[in-house]
Amino acid sequence: VQLVESGGGLVQAGGSLRLSCAASGSIFSINAMGWYRQAPGKERELVAAITSDGTTYYADSVKGRFTISRDNAKNTLALQMNSLKPEETAMYYCAAGRGRLLGAPGDYWGQGTQVTVSS
Repeated sequence: VQLVESGGGLVQAGGSLRLSCAASGSIFSINAMGWYRQAPGKERELVAAITSDGTTYYADSVKGRFTISRDNAKNTLALQMNSLKPEETAMYYCAAGRGRLLGAPGDYWGQGTQVTVSS
């Protein structure tokens, strides 16, 4: 499975960005997909995830501001991010796995897309 992210960039605090992830390869094996982020000097954290049946998860810090969506027919994943904060500046990664939960050793990862939120 190959994952390619797009949509990152520079935005002012309070602004919005939409990240996209295109999946290819053995897509039939994928259940959960999601977005992680990692800021310099910090651990990678799961921001949002969605299973193939549409069950979603959001980190508490993004609830009400971020929306994850998935198009199984087009093999794409999106993350709409609103009301962005400077502390959310990070590299954002698309991830996919065979189980309902991400974080397994066999998960797939994209190369990441940089999101920079200026104050």
